[in-house]
Amino acid sequence: MTTEKRKLAKFWDKNAESYAKSPTRNEEAYLEKIKKTQSYFNPDMSLLEFGCGTGTTALHHSPHVQQILATDVSPKMLEIAQDKAVDQDVGNVTFQQATLDDLAATGQTFDGILGMNIIHLLADKEKALAQVHGMLKPGGVFISSTACLADSWLMILWPLLILGRLIGKAPLVRIFGMKNLERAIENAGFTIQHSEKLNGTFIVATKQV
Repeated sequence: MTTEKRKLAKFWDKNAESYAKSPTRNEEAYLEKIKKTQSYFNPDMSLLEFGCGTGTTALHHSPHVQQILATDVSPKMLEIAQDKAVDQDVGNVTFQQATLDDLAATGQTFDGILGMNIIHLLADKEKALAQVHGMLKPGGVFISSTACLADSWLMILWPLLILGRLIGKAPLVRIFGMKNLERAIENAGFTIQHSEKLNGTFIVATKQV
């Protein structure tokens, strides 16, 4: 793991407990995204979720697919996720510490890939989207939800985000808009099937057969 990735893991490890205890912002929109996402599933699917955090979304989806590999850079986040899986008696979700670079190097492929509230936290979204495309089976579906801060009033907080990162109180956050994200997804080789603003930018894209 690179020095930058170790720093990232340390940041999220430090914040894992508070993250796990914080209430879901706009739970109605979150549950709507869960419902819409599941409409693209089938019981035989193998699913990858990268940046899974404390596992809430993966565990929601577990009854609707065959198996899920849920990954994160933070061991502490994954420890909390695994405890949740045990408490809920979920046996078809595997939690693993890994980055997209790690996953792409394995040659694994999946029927579906989820990137929920993570793309804006990646250093290079174009590289990440290319890796996702490479790991998706032909005809597979990529579903993401992303904070497009360039389209939001939250853009005014950008100086605070920079300051927060300098003092170790905030993660890296990339600023881009919905149209920029859609273009990046298409440039990676995907066909966008659905795109809407739903407490973030919610996009469903497929890889051609």
